[in-house]
Amino acid sequence: MHPNIWYPFQNLKTSPPPLKVISASGIWLELEDGRKLMDCISSWWVNIHGHSHPKIAEAIFSQAKQLEHVIFAGFTHQPAEKLAEELVDKLPHGLSRVFFSDNGSTAVEVALKMAYQYWVNQNQQRQKFIAFEGAYHGDTFGAMSVGARSLFSQVFSNMLFEVDFLPFPETYIGDNAVDEKEEEVLCKFKEKLQQNPQQYAGIIIEPLVQGAGGIRMCRPEFLRELHQLVEKFDTLLIFDEVMTGFGRTGDWFPSIKSEVTPDITCLSKGITGGFLPLSVTVCSEKIYDTFYSDDPIKTLYHGHSYTANPLGCAAALASLELMEENQPAFSSMEGKHLQYLEVLQENPKVEKLRVTGTIAAMNIVNNQESGYLNKVGLEIRRKAVEKGLLLRPLGNVLYIMPPYCITDGELFQAYKIIDEILNEI
Repeated sequence: MHPNIWYPFQNLKTSPPPLKVISASGIWLELEDGRKLMDCISSWWVNIHGHSHPKIAEAIFSQAKQLEHVIFAGFTHQPAEKLAEELVDKLPHGLSRVFFSDNGSTAVEVALKMAYQYWVNQNQQRQKFIAFEGAYHGDTFGAMSVGARSLFSQVFSNMLFEVDFLPFPETYIGDNAVDEKEEEVLCKFKEKLQQNPQQYAGIIIEPLVQGAGGIRMCRPEFLRELHQLVEKFDTLLIFDEVMTGFGRTGDWFPSIKSEVTPDITCLSKGITGGFLPLSVTVCSEKIYDTFYSDDPIKTLYHGHSYTANPLGCAAALASLELMEENQPAFSSMEGKHLQYLEVLQENPKVEKLRVTGTIAAMNIVNNQESGYLNKVGLEIRRKAVEKGLLLRPLGNVLYIMPPYCITDGELFQAYKIIDEILNEI
């Protein structure tokens, strides 16, 4: 371990030394010792076009020579304006106001504050949110509060605000009970709203795929029915599309794929193609209008030093251009995953195989308790590095979420090595 660095998500005493990366290109990382690793998880799901893409690098370089940063309170600039316009153009019709921040957790914090204050600005005190079991929305206090009570937030549990949780109707290939699971969740949601319709400020969900909670997947049909209930009972729907946005689900956004327009959506991770920190929280005019007032107390008092950083905005604009070019790649990857999962389905060591767009996942069967601390994940991670892959299982959940630049040959190689690892553990 480096003597001056505190690394994230690592036990300080027992974790092995980190691998030192000296360069990266496309899907490949080059280590200090000369080894190369295929990055099959897009480095925490951000490098959607691969590493060191020259188009994004050039956009940042050009912008840096003109305007590297300016305070975004009382000032504006062309990269932020253009990015906001392009995002609104790509998102579902009705999402029209873009609030810039720095990361996914913060995008969620902003969404929660928007939703809560939306009601306060109308002289309504709606004190609670509804979220889903297994959810992960980030590591700030609001984001932890609407996330599952888990290892990630356990130390801070007494400081988190109260949230009502619904089961997440996870599904997978060959699941014959999905209709019943969805109906059960929707009934529970309806009951809560019927009992006290004025209690809830909103409901938040990771649409189509839960991320760090285990890459659990649900159907677009469920999201559409959930949305109908939200509208019927006059509350707010928040989509956390931080991980699933920008092509991950096989369409530009899961909100587009599911044909649902939430009241608020959160975007980050792939927004700059993995080059710079940036996030946005996008809301409807209905939300925005309640803050448009002469009354100072109705202002959203939230901001960051690097809000709408021009370099980040330039990187995001270049990434959106690449999204247009790479649409055939991210829209066709689901079919390729399915081909390989069909073969793995015969392996008794895996279950609940599932795929949505560019994301494929499976549960590893062993005699340990399921969850983040299941040690098979560490074993797979170690074996993967030995064989030239970067995989980072979530406990006993093995997933692959590669950059869109991965070739058919590289994807075949990745699954071939995964099959080898499964046979060795």
